[in-house]
Amino acid sequence: MPLTSSKVQSHKSMRLFSFCIFFAILVILEVLSSISAMAQGNLLITPRRVVFEGNKRSEELNLANTGKDTAKYNVSIVEYRMKEDGSFQEITEPDPGQNFAGKYLRFFPRVVVLAPNEAQVVKVQVTRANELQPGEYRSHIYFRAVPEEKPLGEGETKKDSSAISVRLVPIFGITIPAIIRVGESTVNLTMSDLAFEQVNDTTPRLKVVLNRTGNMSVYGDLVIQHVSPTGKITPAGSVKGIAVYTPNALRRFQMDLDRTSGINYHTGKLQVVFSTQSDVKPVKLADAELLLH
Repeated sequence: MPLTSSKVQSHKSMRLFSFCIFFAILVILEVLSSISAMAQGNLLITPRRVVFEGNKRSEELNLANTGKDTAKYNVSIVEYRMKEDGSFQEITEPDPGQNFAGKYLRFFPRVVVLAPNEAQVVKVQVTRANELQPGEYRSHIYFRAVPEEKPLGEGETKKDSSAISVRLVPIFGITIPAIIRVGESTVNLTMSDLAFEQVNDTTPRLKVVLNRTGNMSVYGDLVIQHVSPTGKITPAGSVKGIAVYTPNALRRFQMDLDRTSGINYHTGKLQVVFSTQSDVKPVKLADAELLLH
């Protein structure tokens, strides 16, 4: 039976709707990919974390717009728990052993508007420091992009009312940790459960568990070297800026190793070193070895 005009129109609308949904999923995946790569919009922030300890009570964050359009950002505080795999989950109440820093922080301005290639400073200060008990306090400063608003009076273009449209406005944001430390640190780090695997028979991967004890978080760099049976040492990989935040006792970490330098990962051993970041001399916190076979 031939399709009527209304049925043909309905069929076209359904196909358009399916295409819009498929396109929406692609855009969302692209946005999520950019978030995981920390390439959120065109906002550049330095430093990437703030730590107040000793007599330090203020810090300046440098924001720069590397894009071609004017951008607006709202600045606020969010609270996160870190999961064992290193991902974050937003929370409203602290976990046992966790202290929020938000109510002890003041920052200004709270709204930043940056023209293309323009930079601005956001100042962060510790307040009510006399109320802080020994320990570590952590919150995250959230820079949330504000979508451009259509000027008042600008009319909407008339469209076919029978068609279905989807308009996606990706919201970009960057968070950086803000940490207050009071008192002496008793933190200690060890590494355990080292394991090597070959993913899809092509990608060498190292798995390791970082074990934290004490009253402070751990933050540093992981460096891996391959030592051949003859003693030849070859860099096999490194990752900067790995954290194990309080109150977590461990973090399960994995990373792909170098496969371009001709390393034979079926012989020799891997030396793994976790060190603090320093412009002068990094301090080794933990090391471990894994025999390969």
